[in-house]
Amino acid sequence: MDDQGSSLFKRREVAFCTLHPDPNQAGSAAVLLVDIEGIQNVEVISPSTLQISYHLLAICLADIEQFLEQNGFHLDNRLTTKIRRALYHYTEETQRANLGCAKGDANCTQKVFVSRYQKRDHGCQDDRPDHWRRYL
Repeated sequence: MDDQGSSLFKRREVAFCTLHPDPNQAGSAAVLLVDIEGIQNVEVISPSTLQISYHLLAICLADIEQFLEQNGFHLDNRLTTKIRRALYHYTEETQRANLGCAKGDANCTQKVFVSRYQKRDHGCQDDRPDHWRRYL
């Protein structure tokens, strides 16, 4: 089994519909996805298939696919592809929830570290009640 850090890096394939005016959707999508935060690597496998490596705490497959659809790309909607996508979405959402990332939360990494810092006993916490802290 791999450790927690390496399981946060995901490598997925995104398939595009072949009945689109742009015959090279994968190449066009790769140009858009290269500069997005959290995406490590984008590789064009074929004119209709793209392989993406990304960090799960920064971005998830559902966000990537939503971004592509908003920019006019058509994803493959065959049954096997839909089932695979649904499974990836469910597992990534569950893994992010277990790590403390709420659904739709863009900056969950910072919240995980802040939560850990607040629970740690380090002497930098103010134990006064909230109304006393605001008094001064």
